[in-house]
Amino acid sequence: MSTSLAAHTYSEVDVAVDGGTLHAGVWEPADGAAEAPTVLAVHGITATHRAWGWMAPALPGVRVVAPDLRGRGRSNALPGPYGMARHADDVAALAAHLGLDDVVVAGHSMGGFVAVVLAHRHPGLVRSLVLVDGGLPLALPAGVDPDAAMAAVLGPAAQRLAMTFSDTDAYRAFWQAHPAFAGHWGEDLGAYFDYDLEPADDAYRSSARLEAMTGDQRELFTGESLLLALGALAVPAAFLRAPAGLLADAPLYPADQVREWAGRLPTLRVVEVPDVNHYTIVMTPAGAAAVAREVTAHVAATP
Repeated sequence: MSTSLAAHTYSEVDVAVDGGTLHAGVWEPADGAAEAPTVLAVHGITATHRAWGWMAPALPGVRVVAPDLRGRGRSNALPGPYGMARHADDVAALAAHLGLDDVVVAGHSMGGFVAVVLAHRHPGLVRSLVLVDGGLPLALPAGVDPDAAMAAVLGPAAQRLAMTFSDTDAYRAFWQAHPAFAGHWGEDLGAYFDYDLEPADDAYRSSARLEAMTGDQRELFTGESLLLALGALAVPAAFLRAPAGLLADAPLYPADQVREWAGRLPTLRVVEVPDVNHYTIVMTPAGAAAVAREVTAHVAATP
């Protein structure tokens, strides 16, 4: 499939990875410049590559390459195990297939975790990082079991992945009523959620696999490969913080937690993005424009 945007031509590509095929979207500058800088963009825990469809048009002259991560979108047939290291290696295989190196990597939510681990496991690939409300361990209060914390933060997402919907209109209605998108609904969001659906018997469901989410979610709190990667972080990184969370409520990252991590990581810079939540920081024109401004600065700093 190929569609034209104002400054880009969009196409899709399949790449062989361990266990099967990884699917990805590519927004190519419409002027066809062979030396266009490239940004690798990695989506969140239950999202797809099309979450970057708002940012790409705001980056004229920049190629955006974004995978559907293992267990999501059109890559959902890829088997486990999952985890940040597995996702990072998949993204590295996509980059190798396209001949990419020394690129800016943007990651939203869990995609930020993947981006940090990618920089550690494949250092020649990553020039700098733009971490969009993700990529730092989520706070685990003292005495709280990680599984209980995961259920509190990600429980609504897990419930959605177990649901079925009669048709695309029903799925659109579900998201249109979601508090994160109040006042933001439009056909662009509808088309995004259409892509996320797949047939399930006589109904439809999200393409994200529940087992993929549960296989990944513990690392968001306990770190594992992330903590090792953060301890070795050597590339410039920006953390873009949303002041509201997944339900347009309390932020996923309290400001003091982010400041603490910035104090521990010399290459990390914090950018506060006003008037957005964890979804709308990438999935609205205003939020994506803020991300694009940061990505543009990173691209401009790339030799």
